[in-house]
Amino acid sequence: MAHIEPFEVMEIQTLAREVEARGHDVIHLEIGEPDFRTPQPVLDAAQRALERERMFYTSALGLPALREAIAGFYRTRYGVEVPASRIIVTAGSSAALLLAFGVLLDAGDEVLLADPGYPCNRHFIRTLGGIPRAIPVGPSTRYQLDAALVREHWGPRTRMSMVASPANPTGTMVTPAQAHDLACAVRDKGGTLLMDEIYHGLTYGLDAHTAAAEGDDVFVVNSFSKYFQMTGWRLGWLVAPPGLVRTLETLAQNLYISPSAIAQHAALACFDPETIAIVEARRRELDERRRYLVPALESLGFHVPVVPEGAFYVYADCSALAPDSFAFARRILTEAHVAVTPGKDFGANEPERHIRIAYTQPVARLEEAVARIRKLTSAGA
Repeated sequence: MAHIEPFEVMEIQTLAREVEARGHDVIHLEIGEPDFRTPQPVLDAAQRALERERMFYTSALGLPALREAIAGFYRTRYGVEVPASRIIVTAGSSAALLLAFGVLLDAGDEVLLADPGYPCNRHFIRTLGGIPRAIPVGPSTRYQLDAALVREHWGPRTRMSMVASPANPTGTMVTPAQAHDLACAVRDKGGTLLMDEIYHGLTYGLDAHTAAAEGDDVFVVNSFSKYFQMTGWRLGWLVAPPGLVRTLETLAQNLYISPSAIAQHAALACFDPETIAIVEARRRELDERRRYLVPALESLGFHVPVVPEGAFYVYADCSALAPDSFAFARRILTEAHVAVTPGKDFGANEPERHIRIAYTQPVARLEEAVARIRKLTSAGA
């Protein structure tokens, strides 16, 4: 636990609730959670299941029908054949990551990660006895690990490399060619590539490439939380190498028995055309927010070195406005009543210079947030 610090975004949210309790209107741009309700067809499927199904434990691998539906999604969305037998439905993508790290890592094994990156990944690795090796990345590689960095930093205890595309906090992606090169580089080292694809579907101007196309030795993590707006349902999945499915099933049985039955029955409706139409319309709305927010932030004095291509975050350099993003985020919250996340959460690569802003509110609220921050900074940050 000495290596695991509090999740700063949750600390900010707690402080934001305290500010709200004092009667202030807080604009929440800190949490990685869309403001949309779960699509109605998914809610309807959950209601039908409650009336008709026995809500007992399912297989630790998940409902067979849901595994088949996910396999069909890879076929229709990506043109990639992923057998349902390789798909493990999990209690959120966090559980998928814990399973993958659990079966691959022995004590002292290293995992290469991009810095900045999602904080819980390194904490999962630590919890399971591994060692996260955070590699500083910046605009030159679009804040992503690439094959050259993997080869440069691979050591005798390195077991795997984890890459997120689109990434949190930067919203950047790897290209299909880069994904292929990463898979080859890790394979050449005798290791494993794990690709975090939980923001797939939330990309703008292009569709994401799945690393599942790069061979059945690649682990792929995805989620129903972001694109399908099911955060609180806690459901994800893992595409795993065929030879490890039984081992992963055994670990899942022991860690959490099975994923939520009601969430799985609800998720069966995610792949219906009606649901896809809803979430695609919401993707277009998120793109409108992104196209407003990036130039608006730059007009305030923030610097956005790489425009995000996916997810719903802007990772902005605030050093021209304040020397310490942690104190600056606190001031924005307590004085302007806008909640944002300082870079401290995302690693040791210049966190004091950066703030993550989630465009998970309508454009009108984003405009109000920008106006409030402008008033604050014009008074002197």
